[in-house]
Amino acid sequence: MKLSKNGKIFLATATTTALASSVLIVTPMQTEAAASFSDVSSSHPYSEHIIKLADLGIIKGFPDGTYKPEAGVTRGQVAIMLANILKLDTKNVQDPGFKDVPKAKDSFGAIAALKEANIIKGYSDHTFKPNEKISREHFALMLSSALNLQPKNDEALPFKDVAKYANEIKALYDYGITTGTTASSFSPAKFVTRGQAATFLARALELPNDSDGAFNLTIMHSNDTHGQIEMAPKRATAVKEVRAENPDALLLDAGDANTGTLYYNEFKGQADVAFMNYMQYDAMTFGNHEFDGGSSPEGHKALVDFIKAAKFPFVSANVDFSGDKQFTGLFSDLISSEPENGKIYNGIVKEVNGEKVGIFGLTTAETADLSSPGSIEFENYIEEAEKAVKAFEGMGVDKIIALTHIGFDDNPAVDNDILLAQNVEGIDVIVGGHSHTRLKEPYVIDKNAQGQAKETTLIVQAANASSHLGTLDVAFDEKGVIVSHQGELLELGKYTDDQQALQLLAPYKEQVEKLGNTQINASTTAALVNPRISDEGNTEQLSVRKNETALGNLITDGMVTKAQDYTDKKVIMAVQNGGGIRAAIDEGPITVSEVITVLPFANTLALMDLTGAELKEAFEISVGTYPKENGGFLHVSKGIKVKFDSSKPAGERIVSITYTNDQGEAVEIDDQATYTIATNAFTAKGGDGYDVFAKVYEEGRVTDLGLSDWENFKEHLESIKTIKPTIEGRIVDVAK
Repeated sequence: MKLSKNGKIFLATATTTALASSVLIVTPMQTEAAASFSDVSSSHPYSEHIIKLADLGIIKGFPDGTYKPEAGVTRGQVAIMLANILKLDTKNVQDPGFKDVPKAKDSFGAIAALKEANIIKGYSDHTFKPNEKISREHFALMLSSALNLQPKNDEALPFKDVAKYANEIKALYDYGITTGTTASSFSPAKFVTRGQAATFLARALELPNDSDGAFNLTIMHSNDTHGQIEMAPKRATAVKEVRAENPDALLLDAGDANTGTLYYNEFKGQADVAFMNYMQYDAMTFGNHEFDGGSSPEGHKALVDFIKAAKFPFVSANVDFSGDKQFTGLFSDLISSEPENGKIYNGIVKEVNGEKVGIFGLTTAETADLSSPGSIEFENYIEEAEKAVKAFEGMGVDKIIALTHIGFDDNPAVDNDILLAQNVEGIDVIVGGHSHTRLKEPYVIDKNAQGQAKETTLIVQAANASSHLGTLDVAFDEKGVIVSHQGELLELGKYTDDQQALQLLAPYKEQVEKLGNTQINASTTAALVNPRISDEGNTEQLSVRKNETALGNLITDGMVTKAQDYTDKKVIMAVQNGGGIRAAIDEGPITVSEVITVLPFANTLALMDLTGAELKEAFEISVGTYPKENGGFLHVSKGIKVKFDSSKPAGERIVSITYTNDQGEAVEIDDQATYTIATNAFTAKGGDGYDVFAKVYEEGRVTDLGLSDWENFKEHLESIKTIKPTIEGRIVDVAK
């Protein structure tokens, strides 16, 4: 029986195993013969199911030789049954942390194993209540979670009394595992008997065998690693652990491996590709930052060298490299079933356990504005995706992965993964990047752009900066249709370093550390402080999280200057969250490492279009906790004046916000007008509780320029050369 990473089973595999064989699917255990249950006669309504599960070792009776089919089944007993079905290790388990589940309890091992597998959670008071009888709705929740069942369709349940767990109950109902107590009632609070529990479990093993020939595929995925090479040894450990369980797992990257750290500045992608080769990636698509070098005298030489060094192929269906002679011989506008390493294809076909899997790539058309592609052109992503799917299907490939760098829910006027899934039939999985979205579990698209039902497309993305490795287990039926899935993000910070990868890192790290100590072409006449209330000697109780600082002023000035270079719109201001400013800069010459330490989160610059009313709402959040610290406190760029009154209630504090127009005049923000501002992508997506920004982002009014925050800051400091830290009264509390 195949388990996904977090322990949930693939339905197709479970039912195939159960139906194809009459042998035990669990480790043999000491059970009483079903026929010896003195209270289960052959005429008993549940006898067939009780006998079957007892023979399989899934259930057992009581010491007195009875089964007690009419007695209410407890939560602990259900846990034991499910652990037996799933063949979970109930011996080598960690304490689940439930106050009412001691190690001496019979159900301890089963409950702990289910908790580790993320199948159960328990109650908010840290109890599991193993001795309580289980209700029909809670049984449905546990069973559907254990089997990873999803509803077959969107049709409504016939039951009028189902509110909670409707999705789980619908899944069991669709597969015939449960029915109602009447035609229109499910009776969710009614207790389940031991006989009924046996029937439900037996039905789960007797599901119609419409998943014969199911194919299980495991995908590992990364995106937007942005030169975070020092995380590579941890990623290597995670990759090896997944492959230990699933040797045929694919490893894919959705682009933007380059740009963002000194590792890229120094090695131009060669350090990145060395680690990707070490981890044995299967394919990569191009992010917009892969094209950053196009405006340099060498053009795309660094990218060409990156491609040639790769021991894996690249996929790119909507990027036309033919206009750049440096790519001659590297690019083929075809789908290949025998791809060569270090070459670019529209798509490739990988054979996994005897099954063909198609993989094609897409890159955002915004690259033309966000990067420097030169003569490289970008074609319509929907049209090229449709061509790729058609080509795969013509080759008999019905399991198709789109490896994309277009953003999960990015600018809908250009391209994004949700629109791709809704508009192109035949894509099973979209492994995405660009928007740095942390999708904790796969995002399911089962309706097309017209709202009609379609075959499932799963979208996954693993944040950015090598913070996570994504994993996805997906099962396909014989027609290539997804029948079950389970995905999660592995937090790489919790992993130990792979020792071989550490050895590979050493020479790169040594050189980068030397570079970090290099002085930039700027110095400061006084320290650029980064105060916190808790700082010793901070008698004025100033803080970067509630007060204007010279450092915040410089950062925002650099942001607005850079943003204005990338749009024809008037960018009236830039804002930077105080919680994102992490260190001070000492007086004197400024080093590269100091700049990076100030802005260490590999954030990118974004543009937002929002109304004056929305902007005021955001600044109410900014000063809402004053004089307490707030990581979301917004520093503002030159020419902006924010007046607030801390004596007023939160939400009513903003007195006025003005910006400087082209004539040098102070103009008050108009609630009805629309303005363009710059900020970092974290804030633009609603970080620090900015729901108003999250709404703007969801409505497609944000454009992530993909420009590294620390590099922008460094460039701005060098443009000034001699920094004279000043506080200018950009943010003023009128109550003082």
